[in-house]
Amino acid sequence: MNYLLFRKSLEQFPVFSSKDIKKRFSDFDNRRLVEWQEKGYIIKLRRGYYSFEDVEKGEIFRYYSANKLYSPSYISMESALSYYNLIPEGVFTTVSLSTRNTTSFSTPIGSFSYRNVKAPLFFGYRLLNIHGHIIKMAEPEKSVLDYLYLNKIDTPDMLEGIRLNESQLHELLDFDKLHQYARVFHSKKLQQRIQLLKKMIHA
Repeated sequence: MNYLLFRKSLEQFPVFSSKDIKKRFSDFDNRRLVEWQEKGYIIKLRRGYYSFEDVEKGEIFRYYSANKLYSPSYISMESALSYYNLIPEGVFTTVSLSTRNTTSFSTPIGSFSYRNVKAPLFFGYRLLNIHGHIIKMAEPEKSVLDYLYLNKIDTPDMLEGIRLNESQLHELLDFDKLHQYARVFHSKKLQQRIQLLKKMIHA
């Protein structure tokens, strides 16, 4: 297998899988992957997933990779809150929700964490087109609800500890949508946490 032909065939994929390769080259010899890793042409992200070494690997690439490496999933929780500037800190682990089992793993490009949610709660994400990469990212309202639902935030002090950006919350959150989404969770605890949030930001 000629590497340049391989590279051209898969260049539109920031992350590609063994299945992607087999779709294009049915008789592909996997020993080439080991050889090209040793030569520094490609890097192995996790079992069965690879990227070309020369692809820019910043934050957007990690979001795209998170969707690809464990599917179905979408970016949420701290990662989405950070993306929307709803919390002040950068997030070193890319956090997603998935209908698959809760898991986490480290890769050469960063750490990834996935929290399990039931299928009815796998909604409320948008498809972002960033530099030609399609990324599943929770909407601001859903990222807040996911975080409140999956974390024990039952007092004003706990909520203050998140250091939410109140002015950004006012600007971004549609509270009608937030309440509409919250009803899908069927959770009294979540409703109580939403009331704490509204008191904090005087919404």
